[in-house]
Amino acid sequence: MTSTASSGLVLSTRTFGWGMLALLGTFLLNNYLTVALDWPGIASLFDAQAAASTVWVQIGIYAAGLGAAFAWILASRATTLRADSLRISNFNAYLVRGAFWAVFLVGLADMGISFLRVEGFLDAVLGADLSTQLGRPNYRGTAVHIPLMIAGFVLALFTRGLGFTWLALLIVIAELAIVITRFVFSYEQAFMGDLVRFWYAALFLFASAHTLLADTHVRVDVFYTSFSIPKKGLVNALGSIFLGMSVSWVILIVGMGSKAAIINSPLLNFEVSQSGFGMYTKYLMAGFLGVFAITMLVEFVSSMMSAVADYRGEQRQDEAIPDATAVPLH
Repeated sequence: MTSTASSGLVLSTRTFGWGMLALLGTFLLNNYLTVALDWPGIASLFDAQAAASTVWVQIGIYAAGLGAAFAWILASRATTLRADSLRISNFNAYLVRGAFWAVFLVGLADMGISFLRVEGFLDAVLGADLSTQLGRPNYRGTAVHIPLMIAGFVLALFTRGLGFTWLALLIVIAELAIVITRFVFSYEQAFMGDLVRFWYAALFLFASAHTLLADTHVRVDVFYTSFSIPKKGLVNALGSIFLGMSVSWVILIVGMGSKAAIINSPLLNFEVSQSGFGMYTKYLMAGFLGVFAITMLVEFVSSMMSAVADYRGEQRQDEAIPDATAVPLH
């Protein structure tokens, strides 16, 4: 491969990758404006009756995001594909680490509130007024869950302590507690099973991006092992684009395409289960699917860049795989 063609491939790969991340960020911002603030969304551009001036602001957000991505590419032309891939993976590791901290804190807090409520202690501990408010899903979500989620992402900046292994252990402990209290003390409440499901869903969906990075997802391998490194790189790059990124975008667009979409609707309405005094975290479990799609899309961009580097024959660095619990944010 000539140096001109090689440079063109690097530029086009970086442009596509960072452009994809810019689209992701602007899509999520526009989704918030449309769902939470009742902005019309860019689809209203084709509806003369519904179109508003704010739709041009939303279109401008997309344009600004893509412009910022292109400006970054021009300003960092000396950056290699492997360096970009590692930087993106490190950031994704932070996202996953923050998400794990968030579900850990929210799970413990909501379980505690649910326990006090079902046992009739909440009025005595927090007062009748606050107890009544905490019985409302939207209040518990905004006053308890959201601050704890923010705290989780702040903690993820400074600590590397909680991860997949520890969350799996917590799930086992929570399930063991159900078994002991049910068969020894004849005691079981809905919130106990809710906590197991809440943490297990997080473990399964949040760990997927790291599993992709570690290349430990199930791979049906018929020809791949015998391929050369450049050919493996080509296969992985095409697979990341046409199989990985496309599926991630389908999840995001279907799940967040409107207020009634399967991810947006539960989040907007703070949807809870009908299990009486269970945990108020069902709406967050719908959001887990969004976190899964976001982190997988980011990791597929990183994987694509690394795969193109393999295809070009770039020398591999002795890179430790960024673990969601062990890699600092760069």
